[in-house]
Amino acid sequence: MSRVVYPGTFDPITNGHVDLVERASKLFDGVVVCVAASSKKKPMFTTDERVEMAKLATAHIPNVTVTGFDKLLTHFLEDLGETVVLRGLRAVSDFEYEFQLANMNRAIKQDFETVFLTPGDHLTYISSTLVREIASLHGDVSKFVPAPVLAAINKKIKA
Repeated sequence: MSRVVYPGTFDPITNGHVDLVERASKLFDGVVVCVAASSKKKPMFTTDERVEMAKLATAHIPNVTVTGFDKLLTHFLEDLGETVVLRGLRAVSDFEYEFQLANMNRAIKQDFETVFLTPGDHLTYISSTLVREIASLHGDVSKFVPAPVLAAINKKIKA
């Protein structure tokens, strides 16, 4: 069975992320969305909240599982028994960082492979950072995130 691991902070998961999961679910037998704890990034949502949002956002895709992790990605892949990672590219500017990351991971773990996918054209400008910024200023982010994520954002902003 071929599975791909899609790691990220997903703070929050966006329609662009979901689009990539949907695309990957057609290419692989399974997709494991792995939510990184990323305490250094000081996320808006806890790891558990982000895992729950990712589960809700991808519930319509039958071959997707969601989990959290807090360790080196190559070690986490070993724990899962997987070797292929999915990374999204929105723009050329993403490529340099992702290319460097893919090569670094392969230097750490020789059988590590990275597959790159691009979201639909209408989603390339969406980023979690921009969603958080717009939401924190009480802007409408309903076009950028799935409905359960919007509800979580609204609840967090009002808290």
